[in-house]
Amino acid sequence: MAAKPFPRTLQQAIVYFSDPDTCLAEMVKFRWPDGVVTCPTCGNERVAFLRTRRIWECSQKHARRQFSVKVGTIMEDSPIALDKWLMAMWLLSNAKNGISSYELGRAIGVTQKTGWFMLHRIRLAMHDEGQDKFSGHVEADETFIGGKARNMHADKRERFKGMKWS
Repeated sequence: MAAKPFPRTLQQAIVYFSDPDTCLAEMVKFRWPDGVVTCPTCGNERVAFLRTRRIWECSQKHARRQFSVKVGTIMEDSPIALDKWLMAMWLLSNAKNGISSYELGRAIGVTQKTGWFMLHRIRLAMHDEGQDKFSGHVEADETFIGGKARNMHADKRERFKGMKWS
């Protein structure tokens, strides 16, 4: 069977993420891009997949030798299924103006409180502290800058009077 293309529309996303095997395969691609699943506790590459429970078991003897694809991610210790997590991530990343917890809850069939929890975790993962603000040439769409000069305070109008806008 040919691999399904990643969804571009909401309808495609609903169908795509409804299959638990597809969700697991996507998370494996995100977590381990080189395709080698490693134990998050010890880093061992010798792991066995337990198909009935959709988890892995490390060959080394240590605590937490069984692990799921959620371990070490924002989804860890969450009883929420992968299909709901991935659908929420898809919705948030494709929403032009963001998404509220009420809207997310209605869309994926969870409570508003669960939607709030998921949004906070996803936004935390999307936050990148290492990046500075924009620099250099920046292009922005649908941006409103300024206003009519007659509506400005007189001091501000004087400051902007000699500026050239290109």
